[in-house]
Amino acid sequence: MIIKRSIKSQIERLLFTGKIIILYGARQVGKTTLVKEIISTIPNSLYLSCDEPDVRDALTDKTSSSMKTFIGDPKVVVLDEARRVPNIGLSLKLLHDAYPSLQIIATGSSSFELSNKISEPLTGRNLSFTLYPISYKEYADALGHIEARRGLEYRMIFGMYPDIVTAQGNPEEQVRKLAEDYLFKDVLKVDSIRKPMVIEKLAKLLAMQSGAEVSYNEIAEKLEISRPTVLSYIRLLEQSFILFRLPPFGKNKRNEITQFEKIFFYDMGMRNAIVGDFSLLDNRQDKGQLFENFFVIERIKQYESLERHVNNYFWRTKNGSEVDLVEEEGNTLRAFECKWSDKSPKTRAWRNYFPSTPVSLVDSSSIHDILVSSKL
Repeated sequence: MIIKRSIKSQIERLLFTGKIIILYGARQVGKTTLVKEIISTIPNSLYLSCDEPDVRDALTDKTSSSMKTFIGDPKVVVLDEARRVPNIGLSLKLLHDAYPSLQIIATGSSSFELSNKISEPLTGRNLSFTLYPISYKEYADALGHIEARRGLEYRMIFGMYPDIVTAQGNPEEQVRKLAEDYLFKDVLKVDSIRKPMVIEKLAKLLAMQSGAEVSYNEIAEKLEISRPTVLSYIRLLEQSFILFRLPPFGKNKRNEITQFEKIFFYDMGMRNAIVGDFSLLDNRQDKGQLFENFFVIERIKQYESLERHVNNYFWRTKNGSEVDLVEEEGNTLRAFECKWSDKSPKTRAWRNYFPSTPVSLVDSSSIHDILVSSKL
């Protein structure tokens, strides 16, 4: 099964426009495959892995002419895992300024490493993209919509990483191995982490609470670390593309809850590996959490593929009324309530606050059509 990534055309359209292309994304999400596909149609292109010692040496603290001698005279050069090069931001700046016709594409699996190194030197010189796990729409377009509907539950269990979607064999074993080999690899290299085991315990606590409001004070007490440490570790997990935060939406501070955030995971297979549960939905107490998380991240992927900027929130009042996902695009609001069954959501409170914005029910029978539609 060949799966076309929607981000490919976005990147290709912006080649040779005078900007360095930065591609972020988790390990094993398909960055190397994507950049190799992009340059395969461009004559005189060069791919370099910065995991190679000689590549790192040639790009570390060198003059622009020295780096150009090593690179040669390609039209495009890919620097895969560019974060591995010390002071890579300055090296990229020197190359870009000295040879503006050279198209540079740099990738990185942890934004806290690469973005920190390039943010100042490359101000105004780069365009950044994030490659997520395969989207449900990409999956449905490749597999066919009938088969995609049939496979929906499995994608909620085993996730959307390319190797998991396309591989044959035991998906549980494959997801576990992927998680063991790569999930925390970048985070645990950070010098400021003094208790590596705490990161995994934190991730498990957050995975168990995915889709629920999280108290960072309670987590700090359970892990016996400070609240600032909890927040810094969560930020590292975000920058490694393991999880993300969903803030509360509030217009009326007196009646709405705006204190807590929700935590969601970028991939359901990775989330289930963290909690150690690959049971099918009928045997799970957390199927509502899985369904909500799956829908939220897939909506984010949808908008990214359409190059539309949307702010995402949840909404909850002090008396417990809530809406799972609120999307804010300019002056337009969209609201969704996720129910695996076709149980009608209770949305009276929302209607009282926002009478012009109806709440759409997302259930197991409607999610496919919502996630493959280009009319959002």
